[in-house]
Amino acid sequence: MNPKGQHRLRRRASLAVLTATTVLAGVSANAALGGMEATVQVDQQQMSATQRVLRPGPYTLHEMQTPTGTVVREYVSPAGMVFGVAWQGPAMPDLRQLLGSNFDRYVAAVAQRKAKGPVVVELPGLVVHSGGHMRAFAGRAYIPEALPQGVAADSIR
Repeated sequence: MNPKGQHRLRRRASLAVLTATTVLAGVSANAALGGMEATVQVDQQQMSATQRVLRPGPYTLHEMQTPTGTVVREYVSPAGMVFGVAWQGPAMPDLRQLLGSNFDRYVAAVAQRKAKGPVVVELPGLVVHSGGHMRAFAGRAYIPEALPQGVAADSIR
């Protein structure tokens, strides 16, 4: 094989390793939004948060408070899927953790923004609103198609 062919082969192998690493990292990540209810417990442990569970309607609400005072809410459908997350407090939560497999789509959409100020991302299968300033952050993210029947997007707050 000529040197040019060897370079291409090494490059493809490197890309394959990078892709596999990314996929495996996504699998082991705490896939909260779009994940199953068990991911909520992992999120609680990762954030060292206290938790209370409420049933305000046709869904289960897991409300967690981090040691920094930020409150994170994860909304779980009757089928056991996390269809929404919301946060409010003095520190931003780890959005990679909360958005799970949706995080990369969110980052790509934010990178294309030209506006400053609050972030509004509205994509098929993902809506994220986030804003605030130092010591006062708030936001929400949800999967519109996964909202349980009778639950409005405004319920996620």
